[in-house]
Amino acid sequence: MQKDRGWIFDKRKEKKIKKAEAKLDATQPRFMYNNAEIVKRSHAIAIEDIRDLVVHIIADAPPPNWLRLDNTQLIQKVVALLIPGLTSELLSLPPFPTSATSNPNLPLSIPLLPRTPDASPKPNVPFIAATFSHACPTRAPGDLTRMHSVLSSFFHGPVSGEEKKKRMEKMLACTPDPAQYILTLEQMIENEYPVPSYMADVFEKPKGWVETPEPLKQSLLEAPSDTKNRSQQRIYAIDCEMCMTEDGKELTRVCMIDYHSGNVLYDQLVKPSKPIIDYLTRWSGITAAALGPVTTTLAQVQAHILKLLSPPAPNPFSAPSAPAPQPPPTPILLGHSLESDLKALKICHPLCIDTALMYHHPRGRPLKPGLAWLTKKWCGREIQTAGEGGHDPEEDARACLDLLKKKLAGGPGFGEYKTDFESIFERMSRSNRRAGGGPGSIKCAVVDHGNPSVMHGNKASTAVGCTNDEEVLKALLDVVPSHQFIFGRFMALADTMGWTTPKTSVDAPTPARISTPTPDALAPILENLNTHLKTLHSSLPPRTAIIIFTGHSDPRRMASLNARKSAFEAALRNGILSETMGPEERWTAGDGRELEEAVEMTKRGLLFLGVKQ
Repeated sequence: MQKDRGWIFDKRKEKKIKKAEAKLDATQPRFMYNNAEIVKRSHAIAIEDIRDLVVHIIADAPPPNWLRLDNTQLIQKVVALLIPGLTSELLSLPPFPTSATSNPNLPLSIPLLPRTPDASPKPNVPFIAATFSHACPTRAPGDLTRMHSVLSSFFHGPVSGEEKKKRMEKMLACTPDPAQYILTLEQMIENEYPVPSYMADVFEKPKGWVETPEPLKQSLLEAPSDTKNRSQQRIYAIDCEMCMTEDGKELTRVCMIDYHSGNVLYDQLVKPSKPIIDYLTRWSGITAAALGPVTTTLAQVQAHILKLLSPPAPNPFSAPSAPAPQPPPTPILLGHSLESDLKALKICHPLCIDTALMYHHPRGRPLKPGLAWLTKKWCGREIQTAGEGGHDPEEDARACLDLLKKKLAGGPGFGEYKTDFESIFERMSRSNRRAGGGPGSIKCAVVDHGNPSVMHGNKASTAVGCTNDEEVLKALLDVVPSHQFIFGRFMALADTMGWTTPKTSVDAPTPARISTPTPDALAPILENLNTHLKTLHSSLPPRTAIIIFTGHSDPRRMASLNARKSAFEAALRNGILSETMGPEERWTAGDGRELEEAVEMTKRGLLFLGVKQ
């Protein structure tokens, strides 16, 4: 011990601390690709693999076999950035190998930065070469003709075996309740439902649209499990038929059936506002003779249905001293691909059950099973057998009723083919933090364009919506200090390259090809992106894992071919013969092969992994 100016300190202890710090600095977390395991795969690293890597570093997922991770427990944070548009060409990476003897899934070595500042050519995004040694090829989810959502695959994963067992025990202990199948807000948005304004500001009602009044909030004095009140909740199965008018498809018949009694409450033919150019009798069952004398308008139908869906008004003649009876809850609407019926009715409703989502397609999501197939598979009877006579909406609505009853009798797993999925944020909330901390200690943030709080970020600790990349950067800098997992997406590059196009409907025209911007047009976008990445990286604390992935490649050719394919199939459904179509309107086997090739090219992406030391 030594005494100096009143302070007493131990030189041996000081030396021990310095030695420990030096040892810690020498033992840094790092990532190394396992090429031997990557070679064994038939496809490149998937988006699901990136998701599982994040959950392993932060929480409790098992380690990946395609990557060697050293000292993972020392990593304090994970920052994952999705940057679509960041291609191998822009980064001057070597092209994907095309030789039969070369594996296209192995990581590509990133060229080093030039030693002199005035060297030519200058890299477009020098941050990538300065930070990462390799770019690993990735593959987006999808089937032969479409690429599925990269965000959905990244933010949702299969439920663990232990959690699935707990859920099953809980479900078996619960009384069957149709309300458990009501769509969440996230499901409604994902499946393009017209959402009421009081649920979320994501659907702007055009002229002529109406919405069900907001359901009354339950009284604080009422028990949450008021079974009597719940038993009064009505369920109405609904199905609509449409004809083609000068303004597109319009409602021509609607049928509603009460779930509990099986009685038809409403079955009405509707006169469209515009002249009909095709009755679509083969599908709608509507004929000119049947619709000729009809005078009922869409507005009248809306008024009748809203009356059925709205809670009753209080009785003005009830005794003032008598307690006001609790009004019955807002009815539930049941249908198959119910969003189409709501769009035909131009009605927004908050409580919906959809048999196309309640049951699974044999090949899994996002495919949806057909109503006729479901009814034959699970109810043992055939519907829609009238051939040219078209569909009967009452028959389709009754099929939905029977499917819901079968589901309630068989349990939550009835009619499902794939493992249950959950948000990675749900998984993390139950897990211990690998770097220290029990369940609930993992704080997650999602920073994205639009409104992530009602989409992929709705279960995160923090969700920040932005309108441009500058706002994304600012929000990322704000959330990094207080969160363990941070996701952000920079979209300016993809927007400039014309990669982001609105989702098209069947009736929409084929989108025009958008030319790739010139290098001069891309230069300021790439410079801004590089500045954003450098700024964000400099703000990160040591031992932060940095994951950048691009998700996919140019989707425009795939989108254009799919639009052509959809237009061709719609024409056939409307009775147009392929022989009468022009060469650009027909869809051939050669076009199908070209689409499959375009889809595979679109699914290609890149992954960059590193740890800030």
